[in-house]
Amino acid sequence: MIEGFFAAFAAVFIAELPDKTMVASLVLTTRFHRPFAVWVGVCTAFAMHVVLAVSIGSLLKRLPDTPVKLAVAALFLIGGFLLLRGDDDDDADDAAAGDASLSFGKVALTAASVVGLAEFGDLTQLATAGLATQYSAPVAVALGAWCALASVAGLAVTAGKWITRHVPLHLVQRVAGVLFVGFGVFTAVSAFT
Repeated sequence: MIEGFFAAFAAVFIAELPDKTMVASLVLTTRFHRPFAVWVGVCTAFAMHVVLAVSIGSLLKRLPDTPVKLAVAALFLIGGFLLLRGDDDDDADDAAAGDASLSFGKVALTAASVVGLAEFGDLTQLATAGLATQYSAPVAVALGAWCALASVAGLAVTAGKWITRHVPLHLVQRVAGVLFVGFGVFTAVSAFT
């Protein structure tokens, strides 16, 4: 059980750092000046996405093992290569609209809506579904993925400007790519063992 938690946390945390959601969280925070409200909204959207991903992964686990593992391996490998290739279209400047005078609820709802739409079908959601097929602990995978997503969102709303100045996001993206390729290779090998 603890294995599923840490595997999900590690994969999702590293993959989410260079993602558009971190940038969107930072933009929403600077736009609304309500970091806690943004964080609550973002975490709510993440919770919905994680539940969906783990549910799909748990359903896939009921299918024949080898084809599912090969499909999951392919998803991890594709995701890893996409991360290694790099993609500079993570602009979230147009993701937020509004002003700093909105209520806590409206800011949280705006953040949940923006991130909810941006994350649908995202690489980390697919990774969470894939991890749910590998571990017999869907709750642990869900908690690990959600904790990673909530942590990255927390970093974005509290220290986002510092992070983008001092940690090259392309480096984080490359590390996430290598991790995803590793998960893909491990999953492909485990399909035949």
